[in-house]
Amino acid sequence: MGKVTALTCQKRNRDRVSVDLDGRFAFGLPAIVAASLKPGQILSDEEFEALRERGTVEEAYNSALNYLSYRPRSRAEVVTHLRRQGVPENRIESAAERLERAGLLGDEAFARYWVENRERFRPRGQAALRYELRCKGVSDDVINQALASFDSSESAYQAASRKAQQLSHLDRLVFTRKLVEYLGRRGFEYEVAKEAAERHWAEFTGGE
Repeated sequence: MGKVTALTCQKRNRDRVSVDLDGRFAFGLPAIVAASLKPGQILSDEEFEALRERGTVEEAYNSALNYLSYRPRSRAEVVTHLRRQGVPENRIESAAERLERAGLLGDEAFARYWVENRERFRPRGQAALRYELRCKGVSDDVINQALASFDSSESAYQAASRKAQQLSHLDRLVFTRKLVEYLGRRGFEYEVAKEAAERHWAEFTGGE
């Protein structure tokens, strides 16, 4: 039990508040949790522990929120991030569920983002996309949904555009082989890669 004698914003982190009990520093809390306190308030041992619990849950949530601010993440990525920070499992689950309720965390949206982002900036074949999403902890059912409208042929064509320009001085056989190998390293199946190579060759030669 103790009496709240001071609530002070921390200098290094204005979102945290130092709580003094009976004239001495007792613990720090996120500002949103400390807002329920006021000087002169008497805290029982149970209230003291409940506040600290709320504080650690809020800190886990804020850590996950900051992690998500850079780009969308899968649920497994967020869980792994919090584990590495030493957050207990029950608080990790609370933070993840809160993010899901807020619409900030969900593997379906993450998988769609991943596929769309790859298509826009670094096209990959379906096999490579499946592998990447599995490594992110996404289930096969969710991956299948995200790839339902994926066009492997168009993706391969787009992925090969710049490389095809670089190889355009070669004869057809070498051009095709090198472009197919290039696309193969990006997870495109042989037939899809060959089709893309032939399409680019036809454009360079006017269909000859």
